[in-house]
Amino acid sequence: MFSLSILVCRRGNRILHARSRVAMTLQNGLVISAKSCSDSADNKNNLRWDLTPALIQEQTERLIQRVRQDFDTIGALDVSKVTIENTLKPLADAKLHYASSRHVLDFPQFVSACKDIRSASTEADKRLADFDVELSMREDIFQRLIVLQEKKLNGLSSETERFVERLITLGKRNGLHLSKETQEEITSISKTISELSIDFSSNLNEDNTCLSFTEEELGGLAESYMNGLNRLEDGRFKVTLAYPHYYPLMKRCHVPETRRKMEEAFHSRCKEENTPILERLIELRAKMAKMLGFKTHADYVLEMNMAKSSSVVARFLDEFHEKLKPLGVQERKVILSLKQKECKRRGLNFDGQIHAWDMPYYMNQVEQVKFSVDKDKLIEYFPLEVVKEGLLGIYQDLLGLTFCQVKHAHVWHDSVSLYSVLDSTTGEKIGQFYLDLHPRVGKYGHAACFGLQPGCQGPDGKRMIPVAAMVANFTKPTDAFPSLMQHHEVETFFHEFGHVMHELCSRTQYAEFSGTLVETDFVEVPSQMLENWVWEREPLHRMSRHYRDGSPIPDRLLDKLIASRVANTGLMNLRQVVLSKLDQSLHTKPQADTAQEFAKHCQDILGIPATPGTNMTASFSHLAGGYDGQYYGYLWSEVYSMDIYFSRFRKEGIMNPKVGMEYRKVILEAGGSRDGAVMLKTFLGREPRQDAFFYCKGLTKHVNGCV
Repeated sequence: MFSLSILVCRRGNRILHARSRVAMTLQNGLVISAKSCSDSADNKNNLRWDLTPALIQEQTERLIQRVRQDFDTIGALDVSKVTIENTLKPLADAKLHYASSRHVLDFPQFVSACKDIRSASTEADKRLADFDVELSMREDIFQRLIVLQEKKLNGLSSETERFVERLITLGKRNGLHLSKETQEEITSISKTISELSIDFSSNLNEDNTCLSFTEEELGGLAESYMNGLNRLEDGRFKVTLAYPHYYPLMKRCHVPETRRKMEEAFHSRCKEENTPILERLIELRAKMAKMLGFKTHADYVLEMNMAKSSSVVARFLDEFHEKLKPLGVQERKVILSLKQKECKRRGLNFDGQIHAWDMPYYMNQVEQVKFSVDKDKLIEYFPLEVVKEGLLGIYQDLLGLTFCQVKHAHVWHDSVSLYSVLDSTTGEKIGQFYLDLHPRVGKYGHAACFGLQPGCQGPDGKRMIPVAAMVANFTKPTDAFPSLMQHHEVETFFHEFGHVMHELCSRTQYAEFSGTLVETDFVEVPSQMLENWVWEREPLHRMSRHYRDGSPIPDRLLDKLIASRVANTGLMNLRQVVLSKLDQSLHTKPQADTAQEFAKHCQDILGIPATPGTNMTASFSHLAGGYDGQYYGYLWSEVYSMDIYFSRFRKEGIMNPKVGMEYRKVILEAGGSRDGAVMLKTFLGREPRQDAFFYCKGLTKHVNGCV
């Protein structure tokens, strides 16, 4: 099936949120760097990444021992004497210490250039995932929290009340109110789920499948693409399945057999290893949900989301399907007509069918034919360094921040850079972020934001400086060409950096609510909202210059690009309905044939068959990375993100610093300390609406009088 570059903000598995954190203090026993952003002076907030496999193992065990001891102390308290000071505060401090220490151990599996370190980090992740389950099943802590809540203490902050309520809710969702026998079975299942999820992800990270093609078999591809390929001894070109190779080929190569081979390989990644893992995960999740009193696993996970239940999600997706279906039918007819004409022109057999490997190619042609978007010319105006400079400038102006690159920073690879973030008005240090933007062997294969340090109150009462990393796979520069970006990659950059800002602007009291630790169907709202800037004239001018002479992007090219936003909108959004319904289907059943389920939804909703012998779900990382039962959140969040953009920014000025600062305060700083629905209503000044979403997709003419 054709693929869209829908990218995940890494949130860890659903048993915990602590996987997205990193050590920052010497007391943790971790190695700290000492570089300043301005003058390379010592700075304790910079991390070192020169871990060895032995050190990862040693620090993992040390962390577990320390945190277990903290929990034991709290669990031994006289139940009748529990207070905020002797129970909740030590518990929050212990959880913060754990959250602030573990990611330096489990993050390297996604980015290290050393296979031994990646393997050691994966093993540490498994060990810590088991420990997460142990912590989540501490009935002694749960009982003391129940007593603390029953005391109905006065004068607590709303976030403290929310924290206590959340811990008790999570305890019940882990079965701590059930029999010992049931708790033991839940513990066993939870540990198995964690281990299988890590294996699923590790298999994808280590996949290095590549294909080889002759120059003729790569017909239609741009010079810049061909120059970026390595040649084998027999003269053929080596093409990997990494995004910078896969997507341009699928969109531009006019040789159907080449596209078929690539599509088949791409959706067969880890098929043998991950298909049984995923199907076992589905069974275990369903079993545990039933033990906890839920009808399905989807209902279990959705209880903590805005949607609340699988029936609400089903109605939401059915409504979208019905609204998009006529447009999808129309767009398929256009694609079939384009294919027929091309087959005649090239002397190819026209089979009257649209195949999975046809979709990205002819969708790209729709943009060229209907909107006259010249992708070969357009890419020349988006060199990565220019895009990065413009993007960082826009975010700084919009959110009242100042970024400065840290000189001689200690990083995990020489292509990685580190930045410090200051408040432009007060000069206060807000946080730090890493940019790791190019592919490497063994590196995480998608684009994601990894929260490395929470932006919350530390044990000393002062704000802990948050740190995040943006990991992506944009084309590497060569001697002949800089790294040139497709426009959709610019959009990806804006999206993931929106998650980075969510992490860094967070100012919560507790680590559990820091940054992106919001409802899963709200987490994409801030990043999706900021994607709108890459479809506006002023931001696009700031992010573009011709890589040879620095000339601005011509207005005629810019106008065509902006107009093309509605190209293929029916099929693209129906693809999201397919994945969302697939996810719901898998997680509302006790067991499933994943390849069969995917094929069924592709045929029923898109009217396009999945390629025989493939199984896209084996590489659908969301299903093992924290989005199980929740993939619908991309569409759900986009409804709200469009409402925010059109109702406030488009109406009051897309670079209006007043609106930007209000957005930073109301949405970003709050993290998960307030319900998403409350934040939306506060920022919008009313209940959210759907009309901006359908306007943006070209399905309605007007929205809120804003445009």
